[in-house]
Amino acid sequence: MPAARGTLTPDRPLADLTWLRVGGPADWLFQPADAEDLAAFLAALPADVPVFPMGVGSNLIVRDGGIRGVVIRLGRAFNGISVEGCRVTAGAAALDAHVARRAAEAGVDLTFLRTIPGAVGGAVRMNAGCYGRYVADVFVSARAVTRDGRIVTLGAADLGFRYRQTDLPEGWVLIEATFEGPQGDPAALEAAMADQIAKRDASQPTKERSAGSTFRNPAGFSSTGRADDSHELKAWTLIDAAGMRGARRGGAQMSEKHSNFLLNAGGASAADLEGLGEEVRKRVFQNAGIQLEWEIMRVGEPAPDN
Repeated sequence: MPAARGTLTPDRPLADLTWLRVGGPADWLFQPADAEDLAAFLAALPADVPVFPMGVGSNLIVRDGGIRGVVIRLGRAFNGISVEGCRVTAGAAALDAHVARRAAEAGVDLTFLRTIPGAVGGAVRMNAGCYGRYVADVFVSARAVTRDGRIVTLGAADLGFRYRQTDLPEGWVLIEATFEGPQGDPAALEAAMADQIAKRDASQPTKERSAGSTFRNPAGFSSTGRADDSHELKAWTLIDAAGMRGARRGGAQMSEKHSNFLLNAGGASAADLEGLGEEVRKRVFQNAGIQLEWEIMRVGEPAPDN
């Protein structure tokens, strides 16, 4: 491994770094000291070594055999948030909820980020969204370190935002993003976020060990939160119709409260979680002829005996 100023740890277990608390070790975990340290490390890292940028593990299943190559996890040097006018610039490790609150304090409406789990890097990479708004709607630019160690600036056209997808090249590490939101009264924005939190807690298993929504909505858009929202092609509706609400496999369970949430109900392995998810996909296809697509990212290798 190349020399670095940050922390480089071999055979680092990853389960404690994911919200679902499953997964085997990474060959190496690199926590860079700053952007320049990350760039120098990637420039010196042999091109055949795989690189996986990992956020706070909120939307991730790491398989039980772990991840080959280098997992990169950004820390405090990448979680700053600054506001200038209607523009908010945040490090890729800044939590979405923190960005929403900081923006609201400055009278900038990024309130939809308040209930999105995870950090800015993942939100940009997955074009996260809810209540009818998406990262693409407020995105100005991002900075990233390429796999060969260059620091580049990316515009919306470079990322090609789509529902839960972008064109960020494999091995590139987002380090910062700038958003621009409409102006609003700070008190009103705070009240709107409080209302969103209350609605989320009432409808989602926020006290359970989950990774957020498990499957993308076949309709191709997130819930709007409005009274006239259509549920016809929502993942949870299809899962319910297939009789899979509350279904279990080992320590894994589809939530009784919201059937598109996959839970580690206690002692689940990554194989339990992914296996239950695949069973849900199979049952939905048998029942409705629709192939659900995973929203949770699954990475790494299965355990040798799986």
